[in-house]
Amino acid sequence: MAKPLIVTILIISFAFISANLIEVKKPETKEQLGEKLFFDPILSKDYSISCASCHKPEFAFADNIAFSFGVDSAFTLRNTPSVMNVSAFSSFFWDGRAKTLEEQALMPIEHPGEMDLPIEEALQRLNSHKEYQKLFKKIFKSPATKENLGKAMAAFQLTLETGKTPFDRWMDGDDNAMSAAAINGRKIFHEKAKCFDCHFGPDFTGDEVKNIGLFDGQDFNDKGRFVITNDSSDLGKFKTSGLRNIALTAPYMHNGMF
Repeated sequence: MAKPLIVTILIISFAFISANLIEVKKPETKEQLGEKLFFDPILSKDYSISCASCHKPEFAFADNIAFSFGVDSAFTLRNTPSVMNVSAFSSFFWDGRAKTLEEQALMPIEHPGEMDLPIEEALQRLNSHKEYQKLFKKIFKSPATKENLGKAMAAFQLTLETGKTPFDRWMDGDDNAMSAAAINGRKIFHEKAKCFDCHFGPDFTGDEVKNIGLFDGQDFNDKGRFVITNDSSDLGKFKTSGLRNIALTAPYMHNGMF
């Protein structure tokens, strides 16, 4: 009986020593701090969800269901868009309500249907948390504020850029990067199908709001950008999504209907 006990003690001791020898890398930059915050449920009312609960890395930082779950298992009002490849955007969210990435990063924290935590309370949590106290002081030379919280989270999102795809390599002159079928598909995309009229530029979005017929006031009653501007010409308008990583980001449209 003594031998198994000794072996067990040795295994536990070795595991403990090994765990303590592994250096856990602490955030050193605002990008790394933003990443830590992105995955931390500390920013939700009941500590149940993080940004990554809806913006899932395995789905190109989008979600794979039409409407994600906020706190208290409430459905969000719109489909979760990807937060990748956003560096060139001039506005954010389906209705373009946020003008900067820093502003966008904070809105879901306060939104009652998402994380439902007032920013002031979020800051109190961070500034009373020993690790975050040290990190904000080290990186921003100050306690957590609304401004530097937004900067950290925006900085992380700016790192989420799609790498060189076959299309990018083809555009750079590698004639063998895309198949004949893909090249033919690009031709249809540009010409016959006219997809390029809305989905243009490096990330296949004109970063514009458009009405493509998904509002009729009955079955489709999300008023889109009109809710922000109260301008009748914006009724039923939504931002044109980029098409990078599209194989991972279904379902599509603001209501996830496709």
